[in-house]
Amino acid sequence: MRIEQDSLGTMELQDDDLFGINTLRAASNFELPGKITDLQLIHSLAIVKKAAALAYEQLGVREKGIYEAVASACDDVTAGKYDSSFFLSAFQGGAGTSTNMNVNEVVANAALKKLGHKPGEYSFIHPLDDVNRGQSTNDDCPTALRISAIIRLRHLSNECDLLETSLRERAAEFTEIRKLGRTELMDAVPITLGNEFTAYADAVHRDHGRMKVSEERLSKINLGGTAVGLGNNSTKEYRVLAA
Repeated sequence: MRIEQDSLGTMELQDDDLFGINTLRAASNFELPGKITDLQLIHSLAIVKKAAALAYEQLGVREKGIYEAVASACDDVTAGKYDSSFFLSAFQGGAGTSTNMNVNEVVANAALKKLGHKPGEYSFIHPLDDVNRGQSTNDDCPTALRISAIIRLRHLSNECDLLETSLRERAAEFTEIRKLGRTELMDAVPITLGNEFTAYADAVHRDHGRMKVSEERLSKINLGGTAVGLGNNSTKEYRVLAA
């Protein structure tokens, strides 16, 4: 076992637990049934943490190798290597503070192990002072949410491509199949089944275009704004590099 301490006291964890005391407190404070925090959001938060780590590595904030280990740990989180360490309820207080701290702790402890240290030896790499440096839940989580939305939007976009292609193939195939069009529940004028499937394909095409516009809008992030948008505890150099 290992002991971790915060301003409220101490708690026991298993030696090999990658999460820390903040995660344990959140688990007891928000012991709500139902859905855990979406893993895509967790993986996207790790992408944000990696961007910050690479920025700080380039800026030489810590001795060489520290933020390289943090970035590598972020890659492992994004790849799903530590999914079992993320078990907090999706229903929690604040703007995602518990989830943000969960990621900070797992990344810090995974990075510590890469450098030959034990989980919890935060004098070498600290979840807040290093992994969360220049960040806040209020800019990390919205940025991660946008990344998650873009990842899923691109998947949906690929599926729409396939659907539109299939509909247009059917439209060509059904060109000679005639039928009656209907309006107001009554037979109207003749059309072909190909006409109908062309309309379906056009509708999907228009929605696909709306998705591309949505992705462009989602690409605007507030990373570097920290707690209230004023950029407290972050630097201009970091903000530019991380973005």
